[in-house]
Amino acid sequence: MFGFIRIAAAVPPLHLADPKRNAEETLKLLRQAAEQEVAAVVFPELGLTGYSVSDLFYQQRLLTAQNKALALLLETGREIETLYAVGIALPVADRLYNCAAVIRRGEILGIVPKSYLPNKREFYEKRQFNSGRHIVNESVEFLGKAVPFGVDLLFDEGEDLLLGVEICEDLWAVTPPSNHMASNGANLILNLSASNELVGKAQYRAELVRTQSARLICAYAYASSGVGESSTDTVYGGDAMIAEYGSLLSRGERFSAQPQLVTADVDLQKLRGLRLAETSYADARRKKVRRIPTGSLPRPGTIERFIDPHPFVPGNPAQRQERCEEITAIQAHALIRRMEQARVQRAVLGISGGLDSTLALLATWRAFKIAGWDPAGILAVTMPGFGTSSRTHRNAVALCEALGVELREIPIRDLATLEMEAIGHDPDLHDVTYENIQARARTQILMNLANKERGLVVGTGDLSEIALGFSTYNGDHMSMYGLNAGIPKTLIRYLVEYYARSHPELSGVLHDILATPVSPELLPAKEGKITQKTEEIVGPYELHDFFLYHFVKYGAEPAKILALATLAFGEKYDEATIRRWLALFLRRFFTQQFKRSCMPDGPKVGTISLSPRADWRMPSDAQFAAWLEELES
Repeated sequence: MFGFIRIAAAVPPLHLADPKRNAEETLKLLRQAAEQEVAAVVFPELGLTGYSVSDLFYQQRLLTAQNKALALLLETGREIETLYAVGIALPVADRLYNCAAVIRRGEILGIVPKSYLPNKREFYEKRQFNSGRHIVNESVEFLGKAVPFGVDLLFDEGEDLLLGVEICEDLWAVTPPSNHMASNGANLILNLSASNELVGKAQYRAELVRTQSARLICAYAYASSGVGESSTDTVYGGDAMIAEYGSLLSRGERFSAQPQLVTADVDLQKLRGLRLAETSYADARRKKVRRIPTGSLPRPGTIERFIDPHPFVPGNPAQRQERCEEITAIQAHALIRRMEQARVQRAVLGISGGLDSTLALLATWRAFKIAGWDPAGILAVTMPGFGTSSRTHRNAVALCEALGVELREIPIRDLATLEMEAIGHDPDLHDVTYENIQARARTQILMNLANKERGLVVGTGDLSEIALGFSTYNGDHMSMYGLNAGIPKTLIRYLVEYYARSHPELSGVLHDILATPVSPELLPAKEGKITQKTEEIVGPYELHDFFLYHFVKYGAEPAKILALATLAFGEKYDEATIRRWLALFLRRFFTQQFKRSCMPDGPKVGTISLSPRADWRMPSDAQFAAWLEELES
């Protein structure tokens, strides 16, 4: 389903040196995984014998019992579609290897040996085992069949999934084997582990898994031995976790005596999109690998995963606070640098009492404070027009007075009327010409005023408006520096709230601005109140920000964006509503590219930017029919 698969990390109860019982416990969790439509599940390192049996690995009886238990597991699991990796000890050419057997439908598809063996402090693994990091292009006779054997194995579903396997210490190595697996296309790594518990180790272990998934742009499932291991000198907690591209999606409970099956739905299409467009992944060195076909693996009937409705906004309040601090610093220092380079003395911006111009003014004010400049050097201009409401005008004035900036009021009604007369436009015809004349009149005033005052016009348009092209070409579309250009509308709200918390003296006016409907205020006001609401025209900005994030960052297809948005916003918007606004987003995103092709400079603050000089290059003539066709099919 849209590239999603369900994967699992399993920690069964362990019975030390009792392979038959361990196989039975493994089978129970394997069947549970199959019932939950899991495509692939990883079990702990040396899970059929136990990791801590130490010199018992020299006992042929243990290895014979292990192989017998494995044969039983193969036979009883013959009808199970889920692929799984179990840990076994394997003697080859009178050498013993710590291995992962990758199995599906009763057949061992391949055996991967461990590359890096810990031999320090509490670990003496080289006492029993040998490294298999140089074994490639080999096979081994095992349980009566020739089985591919080596570190060069990848397991290929032939659709979205290409799977690699590494074992415990491999992840801790300077160059983990998974690096090479990922450079050859593996997008899911399974790690069979036996990692003991020490103070602080669990946090570091999770960080390793998380950062490796980020570095490799992959999904990573990790399962470690549990409390059934020997506690003679160390304790094992049964840590199990799943990460995807730097995010820890799920994690089990350590020190549990109960069986654990930790699952997560991972998005392989998203990972492919990131590898294609977001990173230097293609420059990674490739090695020769053997691709072992797995056959088609299960797919989930439904997506069991939290889909963030506001992907630009951190859900954690502390992270959101940190994000706001970082963005405001980026904005402020970007403006300082630009003003110093331009050798200008003043910042000039139009202030409407709306969200965007409020944030631009606040960021400019902060820049002046950081640089040690007098805030009176900021020239804020309110330009009442035919649609200006008393509420927004009052808030614009109050904010400027509270910040101590210079405020000038230059009404545009007469100027706009003269321009309508000059081109022969009926002022009673409230069409796009009527609206754009006002927007361009304001920009003309700001540009001329900046020349007069030796200043720089600070743009207020945000990333959401730039994506939709909801601006007047050479009107509010244009400035000398687009300070908000990298910030989407959903995040702007939180940034204004951040300023309200940080500066209590501004709280009253800022909260009233936040409560004001978003509007260009270009159609006549009625009794001093707003009559034109942007989100009634183009749709909810929270939907458009969601569409933008998945469309640009991951290259998601429209049908997938629709499905994800329905999951994320299902309690707020029905599918028909989401489909309607997604179609509008696609049309506007394509048809309004000409505005982005000549947009002003502005700082990038997040991973998504639409600047034609940085992140987004697209011809203005591109057609959107194929995208709408995919959405409507």
